[in-house]
Amino acid sequence: MKARLLGIASALVLGLVGAQAQAQAQDTLPPDKAKFRALYKEMVETDTSITTGSCTALAGKIEKHMLANGFQQSELTQFSVPEHPKEGGIVAVFQGSSKTLKPMLLLGHIDVVVAKREDWTRDPYTLFEEDGYFYGRGTSDMKALAAIWVDMLERFRAEGYKPKRTIKLALTCGEETSWAFNGARWLTENRRDLIDAEFVLNEGGGGRTDGKGTVVAQNFHVGEKTVGNYRIEATNPGGHSSIPIRDNAIYELSDALMKLREFEFPVMLNDTTRAYFSRLGAGRTDEMGKAMLAVVANPQDKAAVAVLDKDRMYHSMLRTTCVATQLDGGHANNALPQRAGALVNCRIFPGVGYEEVRKTLEQVIADPRMTVVKVDDRGPIAVPPPLTKQILEPAEKLVAKYYPGVPLVPMMSTGGTDGIFFGAIGIPSYGPPGLYGDPDGNGAHGLNERAIVKAVYTGRDMLTELVKAYASPKGR
Repeated sequence: MKARLLGIASALVLGLVGAQAQAQAQDTLPPDKAKFRALYKEMVETDTSITTGSCTALAGKIEKHMLANGFQQSELTQFSVPEHPKEGGIVAVFQGSSKTLKPMLLLGHIDVVVAKREDWTRDPYTLFEEDGYFYGRGTSDMKALAAIWVDMLERFRAEGYKPKRTIKLALTCGEETSWAFNGARWLTENRRDLIDAEFVLNEGGGGRTDGKGTVVAQNFHVGEKTVGNYRIEATNPGGHSSIPIRDNAIYELSDALMKLREFEFPVMLNDTTRAYFSRLGAGRTDEMGKAMLAVVANPQDKAAVAVLDKDRMYHSMLRTTCVATQLDGGHANNALPQRAGALVNCRIFPGVGYEEVRKTLEQVIADPRMTVVKVDDRGPIAVPPPLTKQILEPAEKLVAKYYPGVPLVPMMSTGGTDGIFFGAIGIPSYGPPGLYGDPDGNGAHGLNERAIVKAVYTGRDMLTELVKAYASPKGR
C-alpha cells in the first residue's frame, strides 16, 4: 500500500513539473506562435482515433475556432454521412480576387492511428513538450500540418491578405483506416464543387535530419505508392489436439510468412526516384551517396542496391513491399486449427497493379492449399503528378532561405495519402517541403510519436510564405 501511494505521489509530482514546463514553453513564445501552439495542443488533445475518438468533434472545434477568427459561416462547410457520424470533416474557402486563376487546396487528415495509454510513456492524447520535441498521437502525422493550415488562413484573414487565387482547406477523416468513411474520397466523388482546384498541397513532404539535429535534405513529395491489403489464409479439417498431425493450418501459414519475409520485389525506378537519388547522391561523398548514383545508372547493380537497402526508407523507395501486420487462427485450445490467416499490407510501386501483386504473393507462397485475396478497397492506383516549374521554383527559393545549403529533392512517398483520390480526378497532389523529422520516423503510427519543436515553428513560417507564393503568383 505504501509503495502504491508513493507511486501515485511521484506521478502527481511529475505531472505538476510537466504542466509547469508546458506553461513556461508557451509563455516564451510571441503571441502569434502562442496562439498557434494552443490550437495545435487542442487538436492533439482531441482524440480522433477510429475506436475511441471523433473527427466530427474536432471538425466542430475547428469551425468554432475559425468563426472566432474572422471567418463567416458561409465560408465553412462541415460534412459527414449518417452511417459514420463521428468521421466527419470540414472545408473552408478563403476567396481570391482572380477570376481566371483556379483555386488551390490545402488538404489534411485529422484522424490518427489508435494509441493505447498502457503502451505509451506519456498519455498519447496530451501534448507534451520535452527536450526539443512535442510528444503525442498526431503530433507528427499529421496534426502539426493541419494546425498550420488552419492558423495560416486565420492569420491571412487577420492581416487583410487578399490572394489572387482562392485558397481552399479540407480537413478530413478516414485516411488512417481502410474500412471507415474516407472524407477525401467522399468529397471528390460527391462534392467536387467544394474542393475543385488546380493542385493540392498535402502531407508527405518535408525534410530529414541526420539523426543529430542537422537537416540534410528537404523533400518535395511528388507521387506515392498505392496501398493494398491482402489476406493469406490456410484452411484444414482440424481435429482433436491430443492426436496432432503435421498438416496444421497455423504451421502452413507460418511457412508462407517465412517465405514472404525472405522475398524481395524487383528494383524499380521512375522519374521521381531517379531525380531523388541523383540529387541526393550528388551532394554526398560517402558510400551511400555513391550507391545512389550507381543505382540510377544501373538499377540492377546488386552491390549498390545492398548499400541502399541498409536504410529502411531507401529500401522501400526502390520496390514494392509487402509485410504481415495482423494474425488470427484456431478456434479452441484443444482443437487443431481449421483456419489461420494473416493480413499482409503492401505498398505498391506506381504503375504496378493490385492483381499483379496478388499473383506474385501466390507465386512466393507456392502452396495451392492457401488462398491470397485482396480484402479491401483503398482507392485508385496512384497517379504520379507532374513536377512543373510553377510548383518547384517557389519551393526551391524558400528552402534556400530557410535551410541554406540543404538540397530540395523530389521524392516518391513510400506511404499512402489521400492525394490518390485527387490524382484520380485530374487534380495533382504534392507534399511541400518545410517541416522535417528524424530518420527513425518520429514514432508515427508507433509508440511515443513526436515532432521536432523547431521544425514545427520553422515549417509554419516557410509554408506560410510558400502558400502566398502559390496563391499570388507573379505575372499571373
